Amino acid sequence: MNLKLQQRGKRYRAIGTIAGRFFRLSLGTGNQSAASTTVSRIERAIAEGQGSSLWPELKRALPPRTFNVLARIADYQEEVPAKIVTWKELEAAFETEMKQRILLGKLADSTWNRYQQTIRAFNSFLNECGTSALPEMSRPFIESFKVWRLAKIKAKKFSRGGRGLALDVAILHRVFAVAVECEMMLKNPVRLEGRPGDSPEHGAQPFTGDQLTKLRASAKDDLLAFLLLRWTGLRGSDAVSLTWGEIDWETQEINRLTQKRRKRVILPIPQELFFVLEAERDHRKPQPGERILLNPYLAKPMTRPRLYQRMLAMGKRAGVPDAHPHRFRDTFAVDLLARGASPYDVAKLLGDTVATVEKHYAPFVKELRDRARRFMENGEGLEKTDCTKIAQPEITGRRIQ
Repeated sequence: MNLKLQQRGKRYRAIGTIAGRFFRLSLGTGNQSAASTTVSRIERAIAEGQGSSLWPELKRALPPRTFNVLARIADYQEEVPAKIVTWKELEAAFETEMKQRILLGKLADSTWNRYQQTIRAFNSFLNECGTSALPEMSRPFIESFKVWRLAKIKAKKFSRGGRGLALDVAILHRVFAVAVECEMMLKNPVRLEGRPGDSPEHGAQPFTGDQLTKLRASAKDDLLAFLLLRWTGLRGSDAVSLTWGEIDWETQEINRLTQKRRKRVILPIPQELFFVLEAERDHRKPQPGERILLNPYLAKPMTRPRLYQRMLAMGKRAGVPDAHPHRFRDTFAVDLLARGASPYDVAKLLGDTVATVEKHYAPFVKELRDRARRFMENGEGLEKTDCTKIAQPEITGRRIQ
């Protein structure tokens, strides 16, 4: 290879033989010193081949046509910058997967709606941060989102100490799991904050008998909703979507596939609820596909947020704080356990697991604890004892004799 400088007009070019071929290549400069330096770099890059570190520099210095000729001679190919995946692409991929699960019957619409709440919150956080690229969403970044989200939750009227954060984090972890599955990220940056709903300090919140009496007296236009929640233990999403076709009038039972767990529950209808349902049916003469609960003033199907608001308003009239719909589910479960039903029976009626019933509801049943006390004091265990004649220990100073 032998290249020489040649001036043509105001600019210089390199002429000579490269790989047995003769070339005249414009250098794109009128400065002799710069042109001479460029020729030296061309000769070195050709000699080093496609792996030379000079190619990016030559691309910036040479006219495009000259650089392309030289790159072909050395078989140099510029590395294509890796595409930066954005949050919007991940959000679209996640939405596609969730809609597929809904069509397959593996995900309830209500669950997807809850997912979207978290996604909207994360979008707001990203907008405030001015961030959209997934590589920037590291674990410290997600931890800052948790702090931001917790502050937003606690600012709401019924925040319950921010217990909803665990669910938001679990949903976000599920979203980023799709990023890992689709090879958008190498590792999930979201660290879970325990299982949503698990809280040793906050378990079931059943109403007392006195509170139920006050709520029934204050139900007014919400009597049907009150009785339906009280005697079925249905979640709010199932209560508002329950249709007349799911009632078997002959057997006096409700037959429903629950939205959250997709489990079939068959619930006997107590007479108090059955009479009210019959009266409502005779008054409205509904079609099987029509929903049972209506907004009393608009005569339109009740929505879950509206049911929540009306139950709170009913509780306010009755002087019962925080009377949200899920407390009726807690009450239904605890009441059945107190009446002698087994955790298995309650789990079947709730469409839940026995483990969940034992964990969340059984500890709140005083009758179960009293029964255990009687078992411990009957004197028929491994150690035969007469509880009426147990001597009291003598206490001497700080020692028990």
